[in-house]
Amino acid sequence: MSLSPEQTASVATWVQDGASLSEVQKRIQEDFGISMTYMDVRFLVDDLNVDLVDRAPKPDASDVTKTPPPPEGAAQGAAPADDGGDEDELPPPAGTVTVEVDHATLHPGALASGTVTFSDGVTGKWIVDNYGRPGFTEVSQPNYQPTETDAQAFMQQLAAALRKKGLA
Repeated sequence: MSLSPEQTASVATWVQDGASLSEVQKRIQEDFGISMTYMDVRFLVDDLNVDLVDRAPKPDASDVTKTPPPPEGAAQGAAPADDGGDEDELPPPAGTVTVEVDHATLHPGALASGTVTFSDGVTGKWIVDNYGRPGFTEVSQPNYQPTETDAQAFMQQLAAALRKKGLA
């Protein structure tokens, strides 16, 4: 289903006013009664040639005084200790989103699969198809949409996990 010119103008206005992709997706559903995937919304915004507004200030990388101190008991410059655990396990990310990769992928047409736990405790099973597109096969909460922060953390953790497996 496609949007009318008036609807696309509304979407462009929302994005220019600072709405995130997930907020735009939600408003399209609520205001127009049209269900679109997050990726479809992303493509729509790209097609409209509208830039997303970054509401989070970027940290000044040149100012080292703003760097958080290392955790107590951690020696500066020391490598993390190897706990002898499974090499496929990733350390918990800075946020609370965790991604695990299955040892064997049993989904037809999938390059990789695994599980994710989002910061609010919602769990899901994900796959990456042969074209490199991520998707979910199961989510513990119907119609769940992760926060933008969780979605970004998931994609970062997924990319790191796939690189570690030699799949990216």
